[in-house]
Amino acid sequence: MIDVQQLKIQQGDFVLDDFSLHVESGQYAVLMGRSGCGKTTLLEAICGLRPIQAGHIRLSNRDVTLLKPAERGVGYVPQDRALFPTMRVRAQLAFSLVTRRLATPLIAGRVNELADLMSIDHLLDRMPASLSGGEAQRVALGRALASKPTVLLLDEPLSALDEELHTEMCELLKKIHQQTSVTVLHITHSQQEAQKLGDCRFRLEDGKLHTQ
Repeated sequence: MIDVQQLKIQQGDFVLDDFSLHVESGQYAVLMGRSGCGKTTLLEAICGLRPIQAGHIRLSNRDVTLLKPAERGVGYVPQDRALFPTMRVRAQLAFSLVTRRLATPLIAGRVNELADLMSIDHLLDRMPASLSGGEAQRVALGRALASKPTVLLLDEPLSALDEELHTEMCELLKKIHQQTSVTVLHITHSQQEAQKLGDCRFRLEDGKLHTQ
């Protein structure tokens, strides 16, 4: 569940004020809107990466407004994927588990699960620079899911893919959602993508949220 109430975020001249959004547990929500309307800023605030001036954020029935990003139970895939350039794919998938100091056998088991789910077993020893766009996106998704988050935030995850890869990744996102029951908030500019994936669809326009 994602519940944002009366949020205020200010960054320079940009202000998102008295903003509320609710996504039920297990839903796949899609958020659309013009560039610069605040979609990415909203995701960053939910993650805890962007300070807020007012309001409350509840995730999975917990008030996380004052919690650090790592304590919120959120997986986040930014638009640029943000893979660590000096880490092999195996280490990318293990990163959040290592920082939580899980036992080595548990980490290895989870990495293998993720590699199987993402169909990237053959990429585990590769470096990010050698990955295609679709491969890099699979790795970024796997890394975001590593700690079994209850909420997954996706910032235009399919925007740079060709038509064939776009269809393939849509199917992967459906599969992930079905197998994990994670609550998803997915930003896109594509109406077709929103129709394919979204249980519920919203548009952010002039600081107001509209249900589609």
